Amino acid sequence: MLLWLFRGIFVIIVVSVLVVNAASKVLSDGANSASWWTVMISGLGLIVFFLLLDILTPKRKLTALAGVFFGLLVGMLITAVLALAVDMIGETYGILQVPQANLAIKWMLGVCICYFTISIVMRTKDDFRFVVPYVVFSKQTKGSRPLVLDTSAIVDGRIADLCESRLFDAPVVVPRFVLNELQLIADSADKLKRNRGRRGLDVLKKMQASPTIDVEIDETSAAEIEEAKGVDQKLLLFTKVRNGRLVTTDYNLTKVAQVRGVDVININDLANSLKVVALPGETMRVRIVKPGEEADQGIGYLDDGTMIVVEGARSKIGRDVILSVTSSLQTSAGKMIFGKFESFAAQDSSGDSQSGGGRRSGFRRSASPSTTTTQSG
Repeated sequence: MLLWLFRGIFVIIVVSVLVVNAASKVLSDGANSASWWTVMISGLGLIVFFLLLDILTPKRKLTALAGVFFGLLVGMLITAVLALAVDMIGETYGILQVPQANLAIKWMLGVCICYFTISIVMRTKDDFRFVVPYVVFSKQTKGSRPLVLDTSAIVDGRIADLCESRLFDAPVVVPRFVLNELQLIADSADKLKRNRGRRGLDVLKKMQASPTIDVEIDETSAAEIEEAKGVDQKLLLFTKVRNGRLVTTDYNLTKVAQVRGVDVININDLANSLKVVALPGETMRVRIVKPGEEADQGIGYLDDGTMIVVEGARSKIGRDVILSVTSSLQTSAGKMIFGKFESFAAQDSSGDSQSGGGRRSGFRRSASPSTTTTQSG
């Protein structure tokens, strides 16, 4: 609405200028009305041309306008030089003595050269960005580069704890299209998707309420981002524009971002790198929650989800045990630690088994298995 109001003001101003100039010319020239009509028709033609150009090209980019300006400037400079050469050739060889023909050749030469230079710049604008004035100014970000959150990272929820711990001392940016996708998931008819979407909104609200996390909902939009298909493609372009780092748990998006040169942080890879390092011969404590696949094996889990396979612990389900680490294995599903049963934990008793297994228990490093004692029920 504001743009149309601006267009109306433009038309009124130009028509007023034309009428005033034409009226002054009629008063000065007397009854010569032919020039009056020439000025009016030419002016109205220019108004219609520029209005149509404005309306029919709604998505104009600043880089495209800069390219046209730079190409036009170069073309005019080349035309001025070649015009001098045309005059020198005409004087030397005695040709082009007719002024109208000389002027027509210069005009045609200038139009063709300007068209050629603008066409070259528009087709190769990415290679001319170092040339002034056709230069792209990148936004200078103060402090650390912002973290651009993917929908999967918000739903996952661990990013809130990571930012709360001040591991990332950087502002957090959530694009508007990511928030829209999160809302669509929360409004889904599928119960599981709906719960995931609501969890993501709760995580985002928690991050906004935290005094240690700087969260920004980015409402800006660029033509190249809006034209991209899919949230993943928009995220990659948005991260490049903001000079940020993409945070996600999507494996495929991580690989695509790496191929396209976008800095990406995968929370799953970060979690795997932070998991406990267990060396052979060390001891740790874990609660056995279920039997293993092999005979006499018991299975337990650390707080970070690492699976512990304990030999000789099949009959110790529901009890805290001390194990000696024999080896560890890193798989695509996560990390597994293998060990042998050494003894029961100090506070464990036979009565603990009545409470059942299945809950995760923490672990502590013990100086030696000999320091543990077993209490009888």
